[in-house]
Amino acid sequence: MDLSEALRTERLVAIIRGRDAEASFRTVMALAEAGLPLIEISLSGHDALTVIRRARAELGDAAWLGAGTVQTAADARRAAEAGANLIVTPGLGAGLEESVRQGLPTLAGVLTPSEVIAADAMGVSALKLFPASMGGPAYLEALRGPFPDPAFVPVGGVDAATAQRYFDAGAVAVGVGSPLIGDAADGGDLDELRKRAAEFQAVCAG
Repeated sequence: MDLSEALRTERLVAIIRGRDAEASFRTVMALAEAGLPLIEISLSGHDALTVIRRARAELGDAAWLGAGTVQTAADARRAAEAGANLIVTPGLGAGLEESVRQGLPTLAGVLTPSEVIAADAMGVSALKLFPASMGGPAYLEALRGPFPDPAFVPVGGVDAATAQRYFDAGAVAVGVGSPLIGDAADGGDLDELRKRAAEFQAVCAG
């Protein structure tokens, strides 16, 4: 299954940005066990590359394990070496270019029409509409007028209540950080994380 197909099937990317590497690793494993196979670990989290390495060793080669906040070419190379098979960027730049050059599945951060055109021309896997909260579902719907084909994944301010509105506006999936993860990646309650995961899964299955 390629990334575009996985996004359309699962409809949810879990985004982890933790201050505690051990808690972040436990969060990855809890999400995977709960049936959320698309997991992004932000490089802005503490010791993120170690979290990616440990998770890859536990989950095996087939799992979708992403590195997020990839900004530089060095970020992209280090993420790939750690075992990431999905690269997520906050915008266009050297990190995205290196990821595409390596043939890695990419979720490229865009906001404006010009950025959509530039990213799509690079042959990225999907477009991360970020920060989606700037315009909300109405903005995504407007973007899809001139750009009906790219796979859009809104990220930023997406919670369980707004996820369905983004799907209705044409999103193939949504990326969710704190509304899903809460404080789990900082040492919080994993049982509460599992409850939130089930809530998002119910929305995405609908």
